[in-house]
Amino acid sequence: MSAAPDRMMTLAQRFFGLSADARRALQQKMHAQGLTLELLPIPPRDRAVDTLPASYAQQRLWFLWQMQPQATAYNLTGAFRLSGELDRDALAQTLVTLVQRHEVLRTTFVFEDRQVLQKIHPQMDTPLVEATAASEVELQRQIALNAGQPFDLQHGPLMRCRLIRLDAQQHVLVLTLHHIVTDGGSLPILLQEFTQLYGQLSAGQDAQLPELDIQYADFARWQRLWLEAGEAERQLDYWRGQLGNEHPPLNLPTDRRRPAIPSQQGASVELKITAALTAQLRELAHREGCTLFMVLMAALQTLLHRYSGEQDIRVGVPIANRTRQDVENLLGFFVNTQVLRSQPRADQPFVQLLADIKAAALGAQAHQDLPFEQLVDGLGIERSLSHTPLFQVMFNHQRDSGGAQRWNLPGLSVEPLIWDEKSTKFDLMLDTVEGDEGIHASFVYASELFDAATIERLGRHWLNLLQAICTDSTVALAELSMLDAAEQQATLLDWNRSSVLSGDQANLLCAHQLIEARAAAHPHNIAVTCDGITLTYAELNSRANRIAHRLRERGVGPDVLVGIALERSLEMIVSLVAILKAGGAYVPLDPQYPPDRLAWMLADSGTRLLLTDSALLPRLPLNQGIEVICLDHASDWLFEASAANLPNLTTSANLAYVIYTSGSTGKPKGTLLPHSNLTRLFSATEHWFGFNADDVWSLFHSYAFDFSVWEIFGALLYGGKLVVVPHAVSRSPEDFARLLSEEGVTVLNQTPSAFRQLMPFACANAPGMALRYVVFGGEALDVASLRPWYDAFDDRQPLLINMYGITETTVHVTYRPLSRADLDGANSSPLGAPIGDLRWYVLDPCLNPVAKGCVGELYVGGAGLARGYHQRADLTATRFVPDLFAAAPGARLYRTGDLARYCADGSIGYAGRIDHQVKIRGFRIELGEIQDRLQSHPAIEQALVLAPEVNGSPQLVAWFTASGTDSDLRQSLREHLQAGLPDYMVPAHLIKLDHWPLTSNGKLDRGALPKPDAALVQQAYTAPMDELQTELAAIWQDVLKLERVGIDDNFFELGGDSIISIQVVSRARQAGIRITPRDLFQHQTVHSLAKVAVRSTGLVFDQGPVRGEVLLTPIQHWFFGQAIEARHHWNQSVLLELREPLDNG
Repeated sequence: MSAAPDRMMTLAQRFFGLSADARRALQQKMHAQGLTLELLPIPPRDRAVDTLPASYAQQRLWFLWQMQPQATAYNLTGAFRLSGELDRDALAQTLVTLVQRHEVLRTTFVFEDRQVLQKIHPQMDTPLVEATAASEVELQRQIALNAGQPFDLQHGPLMRCRLIRLDAQQHVLVLTLHHIVTDGGSLPILLQEFTQLYGQLSAGQDAQLPELDIQYADFARWQRLWLEAGEAERQLDYWRGQLGNEHPPLNLPTDRRRPAIPSQQGASVELKITAALTAQLRELAHREGCTLFMVLMAALQTLLHRYSGEQDIRVGVPIANRTRQDVENLLGFFVNTQVLRSQPRADQPFVQLLADIKAAALGAQAHQDLPFEQLVDGLGIERSLSHTPLFQVMFNHQRDSGGAQRWNLPGLSVEPLIWDEKSTKFDLMLDTVEGDEGIHASFVYASELFDAATIERLGRHWLNLLQAICTDSTVALAELSMLDAAEQQATLLDWNRSSVLSGDQANLLCAHQLIEARAAAHPHNIAVTCDGITLTYAELNSRANRIAHRLRERGVGPDVLVGIALERSLEMIVSLVAILKAGGAYVPLDPQYPPDRLAWMLADSGTRLLLTDSALLPRLPLNQGIEVICLDHASDWLFEASAANLPNLTTSANLAYVIYTSGSTGKPKGTLLPHSNLTRLFSATEHWFGFNADDVWSLFHSYAFDFSVWEIFGALLYGGKLVVVPHAVSRSPEDFARLLSEEGVTVLNQTPSAFRQLMPFACANAPGMALRYVVFGGEALDVASLRPWYDAFDDRQPLLINMYGITETTVHVTYRPLSRADLDGANSSPLGAPIGDLRWYVLDPCLNPVAKGCVGELYVGGAGLARGYHQRADLTATRFVPDLFAAAPGARLYRTGDLARYCADGSIGYAGRIDHQVKIRGFRIELGEIQDRLQSHPAIEQALVLAPEVNGSPQLVAWFTASGTDSDLRQSLREHLQAGLPDYMVPAHLIKLDHWPLTSNGKLDRGALPKPDAALVQQAYTAPMDELQTELAAIWQDVLKLERVGIDDNFFELGGDSIISIQVVSRARQAGIRITPRDLFQHQTVHSLAKVAVRSTGLVFDQGPVRGEVLLTPIQHWFFGQAIEARHHWNQSVLLELREPLDNG
């Protein structure tokens, strides 16, 4: 050895002997001179030192094992086919030699002195289990049996060997190791040394391999001291700047909801990138000055961006972490994980994203030594058992070395055997192997989240993106072809299978003409009733004609807007029909609205004529330009008018009504709806319902809410009876249920919020109901909330129907009949199929159709679209956009502002409002998932979860109504939520309601919900209430170094972490309290932890005599494993001198 390496080793040994402060000072001094301690060799430790701290990577896996000791996702398995004459003894001795050669293979782990320690044993028995397999199925089962058993990290061994005999000349050797002692880079070393040793031993030679200068434990010691000397903080500063402060999980669309604790069951989908496409990708990489890995990563991040809609994408990348020559031939857990982050935008050219990925990859390479475990701790990542921290998708790219895949030994050949692994640590992992014939790709996925068909489709989309970027890498991310032309056409067809062009003659008539026809055909049928007073069709027609004649005299004609402000009454219905007969369009002004809103609507609509009555005048903010007709004071004047039908002045293209809806600016906007939209609504849905003159409809909603259009004209256009529900009755579910029964209502229309309150009373009187249909609209329906109804009523009588719709598309867009089976369906809010003369699309921000499983904005086109917004040309142009998918010129689409999911089964489900998307502490939250979990609690009747601002930041708040008087209901609910949801999805506030506040439209009045108290989330000190809580609180106080811990304080918010949690568990067990680290993660307060803690009497060992066969102790294992020729030399003798005679009896 030359003098220079000697000096370097001497310096390294001196570094190890310095104090922590001195090591840090030396590191700083060397950095100032452009040097680094990485240049120093790793000195071997004294081999008598057999217990020392685990590496950072090992420490994390130890903790994960403590959390899930039965998990097998961190088992690494290699299977090798042995062909030829197998020397069984040489094989066994080869394995023994390997275990003796590498300390890490005879290492176990313990937790002592507040840290995880690795314990190196002088010997460890690794038995070779033998089995047989007569078929491929049995072979795979035997391999899986070896791979699928958990390891005991505390007692070992951590390598499991199985020899499977296929026949006399064919065997399979299966080696399964826990990741804590190995990694992917170790397996080739293990295989190479195995073949060398077996070759020597089977030939009768001594085992001869170059001696290892250091072992993995030496590396772990060196790594820890080097990082603690300041290198960890230096690299952590880089990663803090690179990854930012928020670390949200990737919101990939899944087929099933994420469990609170994943099972880690996995499967894979294989893909092949052709040699031609691979060549194009390499050319792109060369042209842009980057690597093929970077190109594939950028394409993957584009795919994840397109699938999730996220603009913050993080992907994990494993690195071998064997940059030092002195660790090249060691077995151990060296591999580290880096996180490559991008912030893709829809309009960003792919080459720009590729440049960003290149910069991120190079920066990561320069800061690759910080262990992932320290990165997670250093960033203060929110702890959750439901997903991996920082990233949920992994990408591993390798180049096929072209080396031997078959080793020929004396009388035996060895080659790797591919087997179907069934576990995964991540939501999704992409493995790529680059070779001369192209690239082999494998998507490994969590099978409890995704179906195979979903990942197969995702894989195809990735291949399409690769082809697209090779065609033109300057194209914006959103414009890259992810769906090929055939799939896009199939998607558009799938969405609109029922779409037809309507040429129905009824669409040429106006609404009032159809009502006149009903009056002529059935003049004596009851048209309207309210509070016991009725009007026949003849009476309705004649009274409406008289008002219409007077309106004509005042200039009312086509497209003239006439205001109407009346309470629910017969006069209200008569006046609506009269305005239409006069040729005008009605503008409903609900007297219950605030004066400011009414003033805006009157001014914006420009109406010059208002129908009302004298009692309401004081509440109406009128200006001098409006002529007011008080119908209760104009009876003589109206009676003198003609009762005959008026000559019709309007066409189906003229306006029928203008309804004002809430606007994003805070000011209502008037939506312009023509007669054709109204009449086609019923002709296009007639085949589903078969409405007729025998139907009785209730007018439950405010006539200023467009659901009322369906109620009013649904009755009158078919000659049925309309029951006007007085306002007071509409606010009393009990009275409303009674009215439904008394009037024999057959068609009930309800918002889900109102129906939830009606259900108990309607269900109690199920036999008295004449209902044929219950139609839901106006807001999102949670199907699971209908369970009480289906318990009381038949599945099909009445038929429950969900009809999604928007004012701008004329009340309804879709039709979806419901049944009991939907209660447990995957789609919690199914929308159904569009009405035949409508089309709909789920599009991304660049108006591309989304892939199955993905979420996009819902667009609607076809015959139901409104003209636009009154006097709002700018807003009309923004919301009503050209239909790029229609063949007819001038076709439009309406941007609904609603999110929808294109489900894997081809259906479309409601996914919330774009402006209601919620993020809490960086996590995107599905409020419906929390709500479903809450409603599954047996005490909960109804629940709503929102994320309002509380004390300056968004917090999850749950409002609910519940049965019973459970005094501890909130804690019960919290534990129920924690058992099924990630911790970040558990509401901070749980607020019990006596009843739900509703708006005048029957929708939930969110503004009237009681506000959460910000002080409640800041837990006041609550003292322990029993002995167990007192002991647990004392343990927390001690390990967390706190003066006081309340039973509602959160362990992790108090400063707890994974290592401290193990200390708590250890201290609790010493005190005779049995808990696990997993318990502490799921029950993060003393109050909840005490409920799952088990009191024990400590460890009790049976000291009685042992009979029969027993396991060897560790020292006995060691003794019999040694090559000792004269074992009797270890016999011990004792000579006793007897001073008293023996009693032979």
